[in-house]
Amino acid sequence: MRPRLLVVLVTAVVLAAATAWLLGLSLERVLLLAPALVLGTGLVLGVLILLGRAAAESLRSLERPRLFLALAAAGIALLAILSLIGVELPRE
Repeated sequence: MRPRLLVVLVTAVVLAAATAWLLGLSLERVLLLAPALVLGTGLVLGVLILLGRAAAESLRSLERPRLFLALAAAGIALLAILSLIGVELPRE
């Protein structure tokens, strides 16, 4: 067996074992689900990269991007503070 192939094989087994431990699944189940996990992770990362690029382009085209970022950060901080103090929206 070539050394490079051995390194790749050992890395794959270690990653599968770490994933099994992290997700609380058996190693056999993780090895069975590995193609779906790789495909799902790739799809999620691809969408995040696409949305990130679109957001960056949108931000570059604004007249005052710092104002937008400050208002967005203030809104996120407000939501976090309201969640921490336990404010709930009324339900219908």
